Amino acid sequence: MTKKQKGLLIFAIVALICWTIFWRYDYYKDPATKKGGDLYKTIVKRGYVIVGVKNDTPPFGYIDSTGQYVGFDVDIAHNISKELLHDPNKVKFVPVKDTDRFRLLNNGKVDMLIATMTITPKRQIFADFSNAYYITGQTLLVKKGSSVRSLGDLSNKPVGVIYGSTAEETIKFLLPSAKVLGYRTYEDAYRALKNGTVLGVTSDDAILRAYSLKDSSVTLLSKRYTRDSYGIALRRGGESDYLLDVINTVISDMDNRGVFIQLRHKWGLS
Repeated sequence: MTKKQKGLLIFAIVALICWTIFWRYDYYKDPATKKGGDLYKTIVKRGYVIVGVKNDTPPFGYIDSTGQYVGFDVDIAHNISKELLHDPNKVKFVPVKDTDRFRLLNNGKVDMLIATMTITPKRQIFADFSNAYYITGQTLLVKKGSSVRSLGDLSNKPVGVIYGSTAEETIKFLLPSAKVLGYRTYEDAYRALKNGTVLGVTSDDAILRAYSLKDSSVTLLSKRYTRDSYGIALRRGGESDYLLDVINTVISDMDNRGVFIQLRHKWGLS
């Protein structure tokens, strides 16, 4: 090994050590990482709630032209903050994706996930879920005039999914012959449909509807081949028990007061 190579190796090792120290400091100084005890009391003492939401999935969670988080899920977070801290704005939003939601929840970077989380038996192994706050179903987004009229028409053909989504699991189970292509974001999957890389994109109808509303060249198939419920996810264990009860009370109260109906109208979901 030359002197120059040794120098580069030493520099790389030092850089890695510095990055690790910085990351651990940033991770452990966040109050959300202090696990144990009662999460409800931790949030009240901290003075704000840390919520994982989508930042690229209208109308549930996205960033508007002013740089603010908005959407159906975001409004639910504000309602929970109002109940916990008597102020709807005591919320710190953390962007999450389908591929990293559970990791961020279970390593303590967020208190809860309100991020188009479908409640499934498999996911209930890794997190505790609130009562359902929204009912949806999986369908297909296709180009208008497409020969794809049903799920079966995608046999041996390319279909787009979002990595880590329940739709990815469903399409592989219902139509194993389909050529499933995964994407990190809905925008990426939408662009793949537009440029012909895939003949359809499968996901929840409430999410895909936003694309059919903004672009008349694509459309949703009328057939829904699942019935799914969105819930709020919390870390499993005793620390979340009381907070989960409070959240379920908030959901019940919002339902009884017609708030969910108002939000569905507000965000074009009805």
